[in-house]
Amino acid sequence: MSVRNLDSLFDPASVAVIGASTRPASVGATVWRNLTRGGFKGPLYAVNPKHASLDGRPCHARVADLPGAPELAVICTPPATVAGLITELAAKGTRAAVVLSAGMTPAQRQDMLDAARPRLLRLLGPNCIGLLAPHIGLNASFAHINAQPGELAFVSQSGALVTAMLDWADAQRIGFSHFVSLGEHADVDFGDMLDYLATDARTRAILLYVESIESPRKFMSAARAAARNKPVIVIKSGRSAQGQKAAASHTGALAGSDAVYDAAIARAGMLRVNSLQELFLAAETLARFRTNRSESLTILTNGGGAGVMAADAAAQVNVPLTELGASTLAQLDAVLPANWSHGNPVDIIGDAPVKRYGEALQILHNDPNGAAVLFIHAPTAIVPSAEIATALSALPQSTTAWLMGCWLGGHGVEAARQIFKGTGIADYPTPEEAVRAFSMLLNFHRNQAELMEAPPVLPVGTPAEAAPDKAAVKAIVRGALSGGREMLNEAEAKAVLEAYRIPVVATRVVPADPVEAAAMASQIGFPVALKILSPEISHKSDLGGVALGLDTLEEVREAAQTMLARIRRLRPQARIEGFTVQAMARREHAQELIVGATVDRVFGPIILFGQGGTAVEVVADRAVALPPLNVPLARALVSRTRVARLLEGWRDTPAANMDAVIATLMAVSQLLADVPELAELDINPLIVNHQGVLALDARIRLSADKPAGAANFAIRPYPAELAETIPWKGRTLELRPIRPEDEARHVEFLTSLDPDDVRMRVFYSRRTMERSELARLTQIDYTREMAFIAVAPGPDGAPQTLGVARAMADPDNLSAEFGIIVRSELKGTGLGRLLMDKLITYLRANGTQQLVATVLRENARMLELATELGFRDAAVQPEFATRDIVLDLQRPARPA
Repeated sequence: MSVRNLDSLFDPASVAVIGASTRPASVGATVWRNLTRGGFKGPLYAVNPKHASLDGRPCHARVADLPGAPELAVICTPPATVAGLITELAAKGTRAAVVLSAGMTPAQRQDMLDAARPRLLRLLGPNCIGLLAPHIGLNASFAHINAQPGELAFVSQSGALVTAMLDWADAQRIGFSHFVSLGEHADVDFGDMLDYLATDARTRAILLYVESIESPRKFMSAARAAARNKPVIVIKSGRSAQGQKAAASHTGALAGSDAVYDAAIARAGMLRVNSLQELFLAAETLARFRTNRSESLTILTNGGGAGVMAADAAAQVNVPLTELGASTLAQLDAVLPANWSHGNPVDIIGDAPVKRYGEALQILHNDPNGAAVLFIHAPTAIVPSAEIATALSALPQSTTAWLMGCWLGGHGVEAARQIFKGTGIADYPTPEEAVRAFSMLLNFHRNQAELMEAPPVLPVGTPAEAAPDKAAVKAIVRGALSGGREMLNEAEAKAVLEAYRIPVVATRVVPADPVEAAAMASQIGFPVALKILSPEISHKSDLGGVALGLDTLEEVREAAQTMLARIRRLRPQARIEGFTVQAMARREHAQELIVGATVDRVFGPIILFGQGGTAVEVVADRAVALPPLNVPLARALVSRTRVARLLEGWRDTPAANMDAVIATLMAVSQLLADVPELAELDINPLIVNHQGVLALDARIRLSADKPAGAANFAIRPYPAELAETIPWKGRTLELRPIRPEDEARHVEFLTSLDPDDVRMRVFYSRRTMERSELARLTQIDYTREMAFIAVAPGPDGAPQTLGVARAMADPDNLSAEFGIIVRSELKGTGLGRLLMDKLITYLRANGTQQLVATVLRENARMLELATELGFRDAAVQPEFATRDIVLDLQRPARPA
C-alpha cells in the first residue's frame, strides 16, 4: 500500500497506548513515559483494564471505551491479543498502529494483517522498537533516549542498532526528522519508507540499515525515485563469505552474495557505507558538497606533512590528485614563495599570511583540470586560524562550494571550524576523513549516473542481421527440458552463444572412443583441446577432464584413454556421453575473462564480469550488475574490476577490443530477458585481445521454473513493446515511450513551444530549463511513470519530437496525474487525442484506477479534449483559476 495512511503513522493528531502500564521496566510503561514526556501536543490515551488512571490521565479498559478514534495506536500487549485489537481499532477509525509485540507466530501475523487490510490500517512492526518523529515531539517507542530534531531520517531493521544509534547520535548532537524501527516489516517496509521520506520536506537525507529485502522490485523502484530527490545512504549488514555454496557455475556461486546487494544499491543511485561513522560522514558530505562533480582532488595546505598524509590517503582509496595545468602553476609561482611545493599537494608554507591563502584558493578553483580543493591548515602563531577562516568563507559561493576544510588541532582551531560550518563549507577533523568523504562523493556520483540509465532489452537500432536467433535457442531449451536435462552440453551451450552473436571456438562432439576423438582432431587440425562430455560433470578441469595443446593423433588417443580411466575412477556414477574436440585458439596478447549470469534469490537475474580462471580466481576479481545493460552500464561493470586496467593495454600490448566485450555483456543481458528458463551461465574463459572476443568454454543450466526473463528483473527494462508506427496526415508517426537519448530532441521540442502554451501546461511561462530537469523528463522509472512521445521526420529529415503525454502514478497505483503538450503549430490536428488515447490504454492495462489533472480554466482546448475522453470534474474543486478533472480508468469511458 506504500504511502497510504503513513501520515497517520508519522504525523498523528492523537495517540493511544494499548497495554500502557506502571510496571517498572515493562514495554508498556516505557512507551507511556516516552510519549508523555516527549512533548507531543495531541491527545494521549491509555488502554489497560488493570488501571483506572496513569500519571493523572484516565486509563480505559478497552479500545471501545476510548472517547474518540486515536489516529495512531501503539500496541504493547501479548501476540495472541494483537489481531483482535487491530480489528477493534480499525472499526473505531484508527489509521495506523505500531506493533511492538514480539514472538508472533506466522498464523498470528497473518490474522493481524487480515484485520488491518479492509480499513487500510497501516502497521509498523511487529517486534520493533517503535518510531520517533522529533519535530512533533512524538516518541512512540521503548527506546531509552529521545532523538533530537534534525534533517536526517534513519530507518532500521535492527532494534538493537536503533538504540545504539540513538545513543551515539545524541552524544554527537546529530538530529533526525524521523527515526524508525521496522522490526519484521509485515506491512510498512523499506519501499514504503523511501516513498514517504522522498517527499518529506523535513528530510534532506535518508539513512538505511538493511539486513534483507523481501520485495526487490518495489524496493528498487522506491529507492530510485527517492535517490533522484535526495541522498540515500545504506549500511547493509552480513557481508557474506565469497561463493557461499556449490553451484553448477562459478557465477551461480555468487547468487545471494553481498556483491549483488552492492550492485543493486549502486544501480538505484544510493551510496553504501560500512559503519555508523561513515553513515554520518557521507550524509554531511552529500548535504554540503553534492554539487561538486570534480573527478580529482587538489590539496592546499600550509604544512608539507599534512599534504603528504592526504596524498597517501587518496592513493589508498583510488582518489586521483589533480594534474595542475601550466597556467595554474605559473600563476601560483607569481603569488607564492619560491620554495612552495610546485605541485599537488600545494604547500604554501607555514608563514603564509591571510592574503596568500585567498589568492592560492582562487587560482586553484579556476584550474581547468579540477575544481575540488581540500584545504588543510595546521595552526601557527603567525596568523590566527579564525582570520583565515573568515577570509576564505567570505569568497564567492561559486568558489567555496567546491571547498573541503580540515583544521588540524583542537581548541586553537575550533573557532575556524565553526566559521566554516556556519557558512556551509564541508569540514573534517582529519585529512584521511576528508579524503574518504571525497571518495564517497565520487562513488555517489557514479551511482547517480547509473540511476539515470534506462536501457531496453534489445539495444535500440540493432540491425536485423545482428538480432539473436531466438527460435534456435528456444528449440535447444525445449529439447533439453523435455529430455529431463537441466545442464546443456558444451556444444549446445556454445550454440546458444552463437545464436546471440557471441563468437565461439568451433567444437565437435564425438563418442567416448579415443580413436574417434583422434580422427576428429585430425580433421580439425592440430593442436586441439579435448574435454570430457558428461551431464554430471560441470567443472571438468577439477576432475582432469580437460587436456590442452594436443599436437598428434597419439597424444589425443592417450589423453582420451587417461581421461576416461580417471573419470570412471573418480566419478563412477557419471554418465559419459563422449568428448568434445576443438581447435586450440591461440591469440596474441589475449586476456582471459569470465562473463556469467545467474538468478539471485532476492534481486532476480544478475550478470557477472571478471577475470577468468578457477572459482577462487573468479571470486577474487569480479563485479556484478543488474540487467538490463546498455553501453554505459556495461562499461561501468567492467570498470569495477582490476582486469579492466589490463584491458587498456601496456607497453607493447595493444588495448583489448572493448566494443566486443561490451557487446558480449549486452548479449548476455538480452539472453536473460529472452530466455526465462536460464538459471546459470558461465562463459569461462572468454578470451579477448585487440581483434575481439572468443568463447572457449560455456556452461548453461536451465530451470523449468523460469526464474529469469525480463518480468523477473529488479529494474523494469525500457518497454520497447509499447512502441508503434502509424500513418498520420501524410507522415510516418512513431508513438513510443520516451528514453534517455531523446534528451537533445526534447530540448529542441521544449524551446520551440509558444510561451503561452507552456503557461497552459505548467501555469507560468518559462524560457529555460535546468539540465537536471531535462534529464528527469527523459530518464524515467517505467514502473511508476510513463511518457509517450510522438516522433516524425522534421523538415530536414531528422527525427523531431512533436508532442508528449506523461503520467506519474502514486506508489499505490491508485491515481496518476497527467500532462500533455504538442508543438504549437500542431494544435488542433488531433495529435493530442492520439497521445492521450495511448496513455489511457496503457494506464488501464497497468491497473491504474484514476487519471487526474489540474487544468487552467482558460485552457478551453484541454478541457474540451478532456470532455471528449470522458473526464469529469472532481467532487471538490480548487478555489483559484483551475479545475480538477478525473477519469475513472477501470470503468468504461463515456462515448465521445
